[in-house]
Amino acid sequence: MNDEPTGALAGRRCLITGAASGIGAAIATAFDRAGATLALADLDGDQLERSAASRNASRHPVDLTDPPAVTALVEDVLEQHGQIDVLVNCAGILTEVPLIDMDLATWQRMIDVDLTTVFLTCRAVVPHMLAANGGRIINIASQLGQKGGSGLTHYSAAKAGVIGFTKALAREVSARGVLVNAIAPGPISTPMIDGLSQEWKSAKEAELPLGRFGLPYEVAPTALLLASDPGGNLYTGQTLGPNSGDVMA
Repeated sequence: MNDEPTGALAGRRCLITGAASGIGAAIATAFDRAGATLALADLDGDQLERSAASRNASRHPVDLTDPPAVTALVEDVLEQHGQIDVLVNCAGILTEVPLIDMDLATWQRMIDVDLTTVFLTCRAVVPHMLAANGGRIINIASQLGQKGGSGLTHYSAAKAGVIGFTKALAREVSARGVLVNAIAPGPISTPMIDGLSQEWKSAKEAELPLGRFGLPYEVAPTALLLASDPGGNLYTGQTLGPNSGDVMA
């Protein structure tokens, strides 16, 4: 009896960062069900080990803000899996601080985690995708990178940077078969939003056309679309928005 995985991503080798919880974990689950072979990376090694098990998953505790550690991560994944066909950049943090109260360290930490990690992982992975004549990169941004959010200037700036980075990289590498896209979710009920005030969350929920925050598993199908063939074949440099109607483009 053939017990090999089948599905939209059968045979695809996928590296997902920020995979221990929230949207990253939901994408990992969806990709696993679609037959992908997974490499899961996160700073929280303990939570990563407790995340949904998969026979196809390798787990990689790593500080993605450390350039040598990112290089070592990619080398380790390539050694274990042979290639990276899909890269999902989902690592991130979220804090709420008014600009007038924000110190430089808070600003820099946000940029380092939510934007610079995308640069570092893409810089390490793209040469291998180009050598293989193809690949998919999916960067998790936010609708706040499109419209901004009070008390979230640092987060909004970082996510706007992810969107701009995605468009520019797509122009560099799409002709060589590497398709680069972003997903800009609206507010999603994950542990990452626990640090936001209830006042902020209540006000945001009230202004959403759908009237509610999303759930991680509702974002994962968008990533699956972008990673799949033929579903994602015509997308490059795009920003898709499962955002409860917060941004309508």
